[in-house]
Amino acid sequence: MKTESTIRHTLVMVGNLFGHVAAVIIGFVLMVVGLALGVTVIMLPIGLLIGLLGLCILLGGLFARIGSQTKAA
Repeated sequence: MKTESTIRHTLVMVGNLFGHVAAVIIGFVLMVVGLALGVTVIMLPIGLLIGLLGLCILLGGLFARIGSQTKAA
């Protein structure tokens, strides 16, 4: 029983890690796209929104806790 619990815990940790890595990559790509759109004056407002959205996703991927459960006492 101990091994099944350890394997399950390891798989959950790996899944959470992949979620963080995906959020960081997607956030970075959105920031680059927002920067590219912001170069042209016509697309500047949309570029700002996409860039800020990418920044939020990137920071969420770096600092947020995905899948953590808090237990009430």
